[in-house]
Amino acid sequence: MTLNAMTVANKKHGIVFLLIPLALSSFVHLWNPAGFPDIFYDEGVYMRRAMHVLEGHGPQESSFYDHPYFGQLFLAGLLAITGYPDSLGITPSVQSIESLYAVPRIWMGILAVADTFLIYMISARQYGKRVALISSILFAVMPITWLTRRILLDSILLPFLLASILFAVYAKSATGSKKSALVLLSGIFLGTAMFTKIPTFTMIPLVGYLVYSSSTGSGKPRLLGLWFIPVILIPMIWPIYSIANDQFDLWQRDVVWQTQRQSEGFTSIIGDFLFFDPVLLILGAAGFVYAAVKKEFFVLLWIIPFVAFMSVIGYVQYFYWIPVLPVFSIAGARMIDKMSVVKQRLPFAAIAAIGIFGLVSTALLVTTNVTSAQFDAAALVAGSENGQTTIVSSPVYSWIFIYVFDKEHTLTDYRDLLFYPIETRNMLLISDEHFKYNLGGGRQLQEAYDNTTNIAIFEGNVSNYNLGQYPYTNMAANYEGSNVEVRASK
Repeated sequence: MTLNAMTVANKKHGIVFLLIPLALSSFVHLWNPAGFPDIFYDEGVYMRRAMHVLEGHGPQESSFYDHPYFGQLFLAGLLAITGYPDSLGITPSVQSIESLYAVPRIWMGILAVADTFLIYMISARQYGKRVALISSILFAVMPITWLTRRILLDSILLPFLLASILFAVYAKSATGSKKSALVLLSGIFLGTAMFTKIPTFTMIPLVGYLVYSSSTGSGKPRLLGLWFIPVILIPMIWPIYSIANDQFDLWQRDVVWQTQRQSEGFTSIIGDFLFFDPVLLILGAAGFVYAAVKKEFFVLLWIIPFVAFMSVIGYVQYFYWIPVLPVFSIAGARMIDKMSVVKQRLPFAAIAAIGIFGLVSTALLVTTNVTSAQFDAAALVAGSENGQTTIVSSPVYSWIFIYVFDKEHTLTDYRDLLFYPIETRNMLLISDEHFKYNLGGGRQLQEAYDNTTNIAIFEGNVSNYNLGQYPYTNMAANYEGSNVEVRASK
């Protein structure tokens, strides 16, 4: 075989390697977007903020500063491309309500496919095409990556973080102005990821190390300084905006409040990871040990600062794992490749077995429908008259009534009851599991429940699955659509 023929064969081989995980990722992340997972409380918050931007009201929704603005700006831009929501021809029907969530979740799926591509490219440059294939397949099919299907800031920032890492990796082999351009792009993408969610700063050691090590001698400080400019300046837009609006004191107060929130702690989300996807957790953990033995700073600097930060802050949730799911996949793939005795066959046999296991497990999840009760409840309330009725619900529903159906008397969040009186004679309350969980948060919430009576109860499908049986253990995080009551004033 001639050299040219070998080159063509290798290119075709590489394309096939890439297409396999992309095809798997497209199925896993784009199939049934509105049916699984359930519509989570935070998804409603981010949709409400995106709609606020689409309506031309600017990036800051209220005087509450919890996250920077890129998430809602980017999501609003994606939705605007499709003419959302007018292009959907919305009516107060279950199908219409479903489409309102299907469109943004399709965008989240497209981002997840892009994540798969970026993981392949990063791994290929760092460790070769075999590790790239294994790591991208792991990310594409393992059950816990269903988290990226949700409309969350973590899902939005991930491709920007991965792009920052990729440009830093590529800068190692570049020279001159090309190296500077790649370093600058890496800084812009990491700054953008931080402008989406500030805890992404835990990735500064990783990307900074890659940038610093990509040059030699006196060029190191210059490149690192060039990279730091967008990393610092882009997230600074957030506090600068608050100063421009004479609300810097509110910004400071809310940032401090964010650091003092409490949850069940870091060990709880380790338990969630183990519950959702024990195979990837064990593979990744073994890969981190291997990386520590081999002193592979690329892997260690991706995971250690993140884990250290998550361990000391007061508030964590299971989906906070999203930014490090790629390194679990890469570390696991690296270990499988290096620890294999039979180099040419065992890695592929191992990934075939793990890939089939992951794909079957994930397929059992993504083909379910756990949102029907939520859409049924939203459609019922959307079709009601509201002239003398205040609608009270979680953000999962409220943005639909406010921005799509123009229901004048709609609270943005049921927690508004704690601060504002009801101005109408009647109330229509959507009482889902999230609302019931927070009933102890204030007497107004309990009174709202006690002073209303059921007019409809919708049962979701989560209860049809054995939550103690894998992979349906993942259904434990899909409880919000399990039982939804629509209640009206007595």
